[in-house]
Amino acid sequence: MEREHGSATRLALIGVLALLAVNAGINILLDAAGVWSGLHLALEILTAVVGMGAATVLWIGWKKAERSEAEARAALDARKEERDAWRDSARRALDGLGAALDAQFRAWDLTPTEREVALLLLKGYSHKRIAEMTGRRERTVRQHGVVVYQKSGLAGRAELAAYFLEDLMLPEEERDTLRAGVSPKSP
Repeated sequence: MEREHGSATRLALIGVLALLAVNAGINILLDAAGVWSGLHLALEILTAVVGMGAATVLWIGWKKAERSEAEARAALDARKEERDAWRDSARRALDGLGAALDAQFRAWDLTPTEREVALLLLKGYSHKRIAEMTGRRERTVRQHGVVVYQKSGLAGRAELAAYFLEDLMLPEEERDTLRAGVSPKSP
């Protein structure tokens, strides 16, 4: 709607300026038949030239603005598609990470409650916050955490995080060499 209003306004403005130019031209022709002063003729010629020039400049500017807007919209649409593709890719990766976490929690034979606490510990929540979120007492959450560490063979929260996240921080070639048991190259 706004675009249609802008186009109508532009056309009306061009029309008014063109009408002024035509009016001045007709006035010049009518005055040419009679006696006219040089100053009067100069003003009418100036009016005609300015009106036509303004109409032309505005028309060219609006056309350039329309092209620029179309290009900007196309670029924005392309960025939206790129953003949506990245979000989908990230979502699939996170879904995969979630499935991998759950598989490892199950491999450690964690109960559903222990898996929930382990995930919240991994996310960095404090025992107190986990207790608030899950409706448990803080002491109970701490006990679940101890069981998670015992069943996993890890020494605490830092090792739990490192277990899952350590390889995510390395470039792919270094992850591959670590998996192969070869020490990575020094920078």
